Amino acid sequence: MALLVSCQGPPPDDCERSCGNVSIPFPFGLTERCAYSGSNNIDFLGACNRSSSGDPKFTIMFNSTEVGYISTARSEIQVMGPVYYDCYNTSGQQDSEASIMKESYYYINFMLSKKNKFVAIGCDTQAGFSGNFKESSVCNSKCDSNSDITNGSCSGVGCCEKEIPEGIRESAIGIASLDNHKNVLQMNPCSYAFIVEEGKYNFSATDLLDFGGKELAMPMLLEWAIGNKTCDEVDKESDDFLCKGDHQECIRQYAGPGYRCRCKQGYDGNPYIKDNCTNIDECKAGTHNCKGECIDNAGSYTCPCPNGKPGEYRKDNNTCTTKRSPIIQISVGTSVAGLFLLLLITWIYLGYKRRKTLNKREKFFLQNGGIILKKRISGDGGPRIQFKLFTVDELKKATNKYDKKRIIGKGGFGTVFKGILPPNNRQVAIKMSSKIVDPTQTIQVEQFINEVIILSQVNHRNVVKLIGCCLETEVPSLVYEFIPNDTLYDHIHNERKSKPIITWDKRLRIATETAGALSYLFYNAADPIIHRDVKPTNILLDDDYAAKVADFGASRLIPIDQNELATKVQGTRGYLDPEYSQTGQLTEKSDVYSFGVVLVELLTGKKIVNQQTLVTKLFIDSLENKTLLEVLDKNLQLNKVPQDIFLVSKLAQRCLRYKGDERPTMREVAMELERISAASINDKHPTVKTTSNEAETKCLLNRASDDREDIDDTNTSSLIGVVSMMPIQASSETV
Repeated sequence: MALLVSCQGPPPDDCERSCGNVSIPFPFGLTERCAYSGSNNIDFLGACNRSSSGDPKFTIMFNSTEVGYISTARSEIQVMGPVYYDCYNTSGQQDSEASIMKESYYYINFMLSKKNKFVAIGCDTQAGFSGNFKESSVCNSKCDSNSDITNGSCSGVGCCEKEIPEGIRESAIGIASLDNHKNVLQMNPCSYAFIVEEGKYNFSATDLLDFGGKELAMPMLLEWAIGNKTCDEVDKESDDFLCKGDHQECIRQYAGPGYRCRCKQGYDGNPYIKDNCTNIDECKAGTHNCKGECIDNAGSYTCPCPNGKPGEYRKDNNTCTTKRSPIIQISVGTSVAGLFLLLLITWIYLGYKRRKTLNKREKFFLQNGGIILKKRISGDGGPRIQFKLFTVDELKKATNKYDKKRIIGKGGFGTVFKGILPPNNRQVAIKMSSKIVDPTQTIQVEQFINEVIILSQVNHRNVVKLIGCCLETEVPSLVYEFIPNDTLYDHIHNERKSKPIITWDKRLRIATETAGALSYLFYNAADPIIHRDVKPTNILLDDDYAAKVADFGASRLIPIDQNELATKVQGTRGYLDPEYSQTGQLTEKSDVYSFGVVLVELLTGKKIVNQQTLVTKLFIDSLENKTLLEVLDKNLQLNKVPQDIFLVSKLAQRCLRYKGDERPTMREVAMELERISAASINDKHPTVKTTSNEAETKCLLNRASDDREDIDDTNTSSLIGVVSMMPIQASSETV
């Protein structure tokens, strides 16, 4: 927060107001008597660093930040920001003396301007930016000698960039390499990351080899304001109030606390000094819009018509009038009246049509469970949920009017479109329900709202993120993040041979992340959640093969004081818990069984649907007969059964036991997979110390200060975890 300060009157006339080629307007200054003052003026008090070589440099913020220019009209200041870099030597080892990998900043009276960009350069580069330690963005830049690198383009090949959110007062930056640059060392030994004013950096392919980031500083914009009270809260009669004068005004058109001053239209000067805003003579300056004579007046100017005619003789709007004959005046009047009548009829018709459309949308909103959802948003009848309600027009624009070319998936619960949301062209997945909601069937409405309520309560890096929904159409829609790398099913079976073979290390990581997500749903959600339809088509993968559990259309919330719930049997043949199918009693162990089938599919590479009994029986028999190698996926190209595959196979066998009581809990499954993954990593990389399945992708956005609280793992994304979301492609075998 900006500090609450008491400001002095107009600064003394003898204050030094320049340093080198930088003008230093009030409230900035080189001494306390010349700068904005109060309980702490650390941000506005600077220094002029003079040396024997070069021009003097004006610096602020502990005299460590060089200033490019200061604008009182826009309340902006350009400063030279640092460049972070991560370099590697010829042996592929990190050069610790040539790396500044992460750092955090806290601005007292300043905020990062939205006019900046977060930029990363490199061929093996991941860079992260966190604003106010809440929102995080990841920038991935990859390339090799065969890449089509384009100068001036930061689209992810050699260079990537991200928008800076509004209202950032605390920021952190981190940078890392996934493969120590070992495959691109000759063309790109270092990764770089920095914040730069938009338009001030133009990428060049030569920067990959020698960017010179160790010596460079990049220009970035900061916004500033006075105090921490808004224009409505500050005492305008106080001697400390700065926006004083007949031609100055207080404004608050930004995201931070405090207030700003500006000169009224037609006036110019320093709005933070009393009565410093003076009239602009547009006629003398040549900035007027007159076609002929220009007459200046206070705050504006006039353009008189020739020969004393009424109106304004302007270039863009000439309103000078001439006398017309009575016939012409009658004709003009009749035409104007007719035009007005036509416009009135059109306005009435369009108003009626619009009202009819609004009534229909309101009807659909109620029909699709809008009242139930509103109650949950307000917290009436259950935990409060937060998400965005989209309008019909927003989703039509995002999907190009639901163009069939935008369809990216169809499943038992609906059709999925790829959408693009303004203003940042964010890619999303928009799922439309496959069935029209019957307004007379309350249970059906509640089932549709079920997925919204469940997903709104879930916040985990390996669970699909719900962004919002739209209830204004006959067929309701849900809006998710977009996942670009298809489903686990597509990668295991790869029927069109269009994808690379998924390695065992990746399969083990996907299984571990999926188990962790299912464990979170049952043990850490507000109410225990049973998915009820765990299968590879409901496990999505991002570009880095991180797992995302999706499709909660069949899920059920379990009251905390209950371990099981009687419900209509739902799920997919082949993955359905046989005990649940017989008894109708849904428990956490139902998901454990389904997950065990997924493990078998990961191990064998064989399709489960329509041949589940055969596949699982062969798998279990192979363990008992010690012929496991014969049933494992041939794509793994194994000569013997590794220890980690054997342990996962035994775990799958336990998950597939008929009686739920004999199966492990999902928490036990997740912990066991974590241990197997850690042991596998240590066996293959003895020097790795970590036991977390995120060792390869540790979060670079930790807070810089040791005295800050640790951030909850479910609310903070690692560099690999911050990705877009792709929707479900459910099997047609759902029952």
